[in-house]
Amino acid sequence: MSVFQTYLQLGFFHIFNLRAYDHLVFLLALCAPYVLQDWRRVVALVTSFTVGHSLTLALATRRIVAFPPAVIETLIPITILLTCLGNFWRAPREPRRNDTRRPAPVWLGWANLLAAVFGLIHGLGFSNYLRELLGQNARPVLELLAFNVGVELGQLLIVGLILLVGFVVLRGFRATRRDWVLVVSGAAAGIAVVLLLNQLTGA
Repeated sequence: MSVFQTYLQLGFFHIFNLRAYDHLVFLLALCAPYVLQDWRRVVALVTSFTVGHSLTLALATRRIVAFPPAVIETLIPITILLTCLGNFWRAPREPRRNDTRRPAPVWLGWANLLAAVFGLIHGLGFSNYLRELLGQNARPVLELLAFNVGVELGQLLIVGLILLVGFVVLRGFRATRRDWVLVVSGAAAGIAVVLLLNQLTGA
């Protein structure tokens, strides 16, 4: 197996893993407002998140930037909570039937910018794991690329599963989109609060 394939798999299974549940919960919160038909928008958001975490992952792995792990572990649940609060704020709003305004381009918008900013924080969370894998490799360009591609593929699979579950709930159980957003975001926010309290109290 090549170096690229090895780090591709490591990146994929690092995110597609229950031990990375804080990142999984963030993806759950990020996808909560969207349905299967919005898949292009979701891919854009996830890729914006990937761009953000790829940047800080590269900088932290090369030891150009460094932050205390405790600070990062505190900031990650805060990103989840802020995402959930945004979902709560938007959930009651339903588009008017006669609204003919064109939607914003897929790759633009505050949501994409926010996802990229939050990705900067999550990338720092990935960096300790990747530094352990790289050891003394001082110029891990290929490894970083492969790892980030693997993370992106894992994230896309996760959000695909989330959108599929949402489709089943909305169509099969006749749940409203508003209820889906509130329940999913509430669950994600609850987990984030527990993570934050554990970090602050040292539990």
